Amino acid sequence: MSIEVSLPSRPQVPIEHTWDLSSLYPDDASWYRDFAAFEKEIEGYASFQGTLASSAARLGECLRFDLRLDRMSERLGTYAFLKTAEDQSNSDYQAMLAKFQNGAVKASQAASFIRPEILAIPSEQLRAMMESSELADVRLILERIARFQPHTRNASEEELLAMQGEMAQTASHVFRQLNDSDMKFGTVTDEQGQTRDLTNATFVSFLHSPSRSVRETAFRQYYQEFRDHENSLAATLAGSIQTDVYYAKARRYRSALEAALFPDNVPVQVYDNLIAAVRSQLPQVYRYFDLRKEMMGIPDIHHYDTYVPILVEQQTRRTWDEAVDLVMDAMKPLGADYCNTLAAGLRGRWCDRFPNKGKQSGAFSCGSYDGLPYIMMNYKPNVLDDVFTLAHEAGHSMHSYYSVRHQPFQYYNYTIFVAEVASTFNEQLLSHYLIQHARNDKERAFLINHQIDSIRMTIVRQTMFAEFERQTHAMAEQGEPLTVASFKQVYRELLDDYFGPDFVIDDELELECFRIPHFYRAFYVYKYATGLSAAIALSRRVLEGGKQELDDYLRFLSGGCSRDPLDLLRAAGVDMETPEPVETALRHFGNLIDQLRAS
Repeated sequence: MSIEVSLPSRPQVPIEHTWDLSSLYPDDASWYRDFAAFEKEIEGYASFQGTLASSAARLGECLRFDLRLDRMSERLGTYAFLKTAEDQSNSDYQAMLAKFQNGAVKASQAASFIRPEILAIPSEQLRAMMESSELADVRLILERIARFQPHTRNASEEELLAMQGEMAQTASHVFRQLNDSDMKFGTVTDEQGQTRDLTNATFVSFLHSPSRSVRETAFRQYYQEFRDHENSLAATLAGSIQTDVYYAKARRYRSALEAALFPDNVPVQVYDNLIAAVRSQLPQVYRYFDLRKEMMGIPDIHHYDTYVPILVEQQTRRTWDEAVDLVMDAMKPLGADYCNTLAAGLRGRWCDRFPNKGKQSGAFSCGSYDGLPYIMMNYKPNVLDDVFTLAHEAGHSMHSYYSVRHQPFQYYNYTIFVAEVASTFNEQLLSHYLIQHARNDKERAFLINHQIDSIRMTIVRQTMFAEFERQTHAMAEQGEPLTVASFKQVYRELLDDYFGPDFVIDDELELECFRIPHFYRAFYVYKYATGLSAAIALSRRVLEGGKQELDDYLRFLSGGCSRDPLDLLRAAGVDMETPEPVETALRHFGNLIDQLRAS
């Protein structure tokens, strides 16, 4: 019998194990009434079109109308999304979500004139208007829009660029079709003698196998399919990169990298500092691979040896309440207000706790301005990673909680650049607590190794990816050919640098550059590395500091998007424009290696 069959249906789940969505809507009927009002309000956009340059008062009126509809839309969309996540087979909620999405598209189309019309206002006039007290509550919105004036073309050119939007997604769509549908990887016999499908979803699970022959077979068989499609994949990746370069040039950026960083007001220096800092600490990574090889008792180390845990986890069953107690003990350094609020939410009904038939897989936090900061889990009592996932999502939810309570709607929603800081900060506190309270040396060593691998995968590996993106886009900008051979050469040089002289780089691993989905929507992965680096630096600061350091961090959580991401982090005590946070994180990485060797 499969696991899915044994799961309860949604109506069978005890209500105390589910989230309470009444903070959004008490029932579906209320949602539909609000949605009807929202649809009617959309018509109001038309009265503003062509009038925004007439006065500061008129511009402010339009922006506040837009914010009001955004807030309505967020509440409607959050409820529909969460109801769909409960049971994806429920056609009523699929219809509700589709209805909302259709309405949201209509609203977006109706509001599409606002940004171009603001950017068409002459710079001096716009600056004068922004000084008006009538625009005080939306001045930051206008300042952020005005930043894009040098990168905005005239109306006809903007229309042409907008018309290319769907076409520009072709490379990403082609990759997904190849990767998810057309490429077939066959089957592999696992360590228990069972024949299982090898897919994108199961590949990593095979790499966790305790059997080295299973890991190697899965690795070579998986990448053979990429070798068979390498020309199509190289052409697709080249098309994605050329698209990025084209839009950067069209909008007068110096590079595709600058264009990608511009919306968050992140200088290229931050990206370059990350790469330089990680490269300076690569000997620590080589040291870890040597230790891993030694502890695994293998004569040489390959990429397919880097996922399997060195040590076997000591199985511990934790109920939901026990997991919450553990997380709350770990969060004590964050103070009574944080802990009391989070404990009430986790023990109450912020969370949808356990799997049920049709429920969306994985986990997420979904905060909104007018609802609780909900968490979806598929908690399993015997999986330690699920406790880390709970701490992670709780970090996101408390970030939302504090931002909602300290910012107006227009400035509460934090950017992706800082989003992962609050979540991985909580993981750092949990890891620190577990290591400090390990029941024995074996458990302590397992937990140390767990954190080492988390840092290596998130900071070191993602930085290598970021460097590949930087190099290949620079090649396109300099007119160098992007081919199977050139992609593989760049990637091989990076593999040699990041894995070290004593690591065996199999030829198949050069093909990895064609299978990373983020490469087809570039310059995102660096945020994983900067986010965890900032989280480690901030967590050390709070753990080793006092009231001032805690207050600084809580102000960061309360900041929303009221300041640029780098300014929010700098005020919290971490300056990402310097290499110091990344170096701090990697020094911590080195200390953990020392502890693992000594264990």
